[in-house]
Amino acid sequence: MQQVDTIIDAHWVVPVRPAHQILNHHSVVINAGDIVAILPTAEAHTQYSARRVITLGAHVLIPGLINLHTHAAMNLMRGLADDLPLMEWLQQHIWPAENRHVSAQFVHDGTLLACAEMLRGGITCFNDMYFFPDAAAEAVLKSGMRATIGLIALDFPTSYASDADTYLHKGLAIRDQFSAEPRLSFSLAPHAPYTVSDKTLGKVLTYADQLDLPIHIHLHETEDEIQQSLKQHQLRPLQRLQNLGLLVPNLIAVHAVHLKPGEMETLAREGCHIAHCPTSNLKLASGIAPIHAMMEQGINVGLGSDGAASNNRLDMFQEMRLAALLAKGTSGKADRLPAFDALEMATLNGARALGLDQRTGSIEPGKAADMAAIRLDNLETMPCYDVVSHLVYAAGREHVTHVWVNGETVVENSNLLTLSQQQLSAQAALWQERIGKKHE
Repeated sequence: MQQVDTIIDAHWVVPVRPAHQILNHHSVVINAGDIVAILPTAEAHTQYSARRVITLGAHVLIPGLINLHTHAAMNLMRGLADDLPLMEWLQQHIWPAENRHVSAQFVHDGTLLACAEMLRGGITCFNDMYFFPDAAAEAVLKSGMRATIGLIALDFPTSYASDADTYLHKGLAIRDQFSAEPRLSFSLAPHAPYTVSDKTLGKVLTYADQLDLPIHIHLHETEDEIQQSLKQHQLRPLQRLQNLGLLVPNLIAVHAVHLKPGEMETLAREGCHIAHCPTSNLKLASGIAPIHAMMEQGINVGLGSDGAASNNRLDMFQEMRLAALLAKGTSGKADRLPAFDALEMATLNGARALGLDQRTGSIEPGKAADMAAIRLDNLETMPCYDVVSHLVYAAGREHVTHVWVNGETVVENSNLLTLSQQQLSAQAALWQERIGKKHE
């Protein structure tokens, strides 16, 4: 009998790959952080002896959820300026608040708060874009999560960097500093076409090619963004990126709300990815992205929350449900974006966009044991006829009881094991007092 670290016995396992598979009374065998086998429970205990056995008789085990776009540190700005249009929200509230408050400590504390929220909601990996990425990386390592840290680039000064070259040089040095950390990966993150010049975008492309890094950028979020680009460059933003050579297979275009059919064809042909953020798109009145049409073209679409300042939750259950409902409501067809497709968007599709699909995004032998367990014997989730349907339409993050990253338990019985809730609450209160006074 082979000795292993952990066996998790679950009522259901939804591995995501193979597609549409639901395994009843199966166990996931874990050793040295990796998934060794997925077997019927009786078989698993016949073949393996585990140092720890976890029995989840009323739970479904799924791959850890992947948040394909967020600004984690902005958890400290949750609810700061709500119910405003995007540019007014940015220019009159968010950017001034950032100018006053953003520092390495702000990013560290805000990212820790975000990691706690995401872990408790079954999210094991996120794709970040914010200032002081080294402080974000430190927070992620403390939390035990997996993350792709965006090396942000802008063409205007902030407390983090004075010019575009400094952003890029600092970012690349941070990548080198954390290159040995297996749970961290990196992307180049030019904020948006309207904040980054052609020259800077060209440098981003060069570094992305040389270092094989994803490019993470807001794109076609609002009609106003497109109109401003037409005035300034006589090009729609996507066309501008195409002319610069940035429509490449490692591009993650965030939002992509306003796309013409030909633009979707271009993104599909070039192998680009989309980070769909339905809640943020609605809250900022940016619009509803034509996700089903994109997926029909063959574009890989993952799900993101955006930051807590524009959502105000980092909740992938909410994003799955809303994405599915919007696809149905806008098409007039109830079979658009079925539950399994929404779950795939929140797991394997996100991993694929980040270039991490060989490591995470599904429950398969050889992959990292990044998983979440959702309890389905609650009154609000009973009876259960279809587990995948329940994950998208009935269950919520409040039903997540256990989370593992790389085989390590980070949430157990709904309690965080890697971070102190008391300490996080105290830090959040201090920042609320500091930010709130100056924002009044």
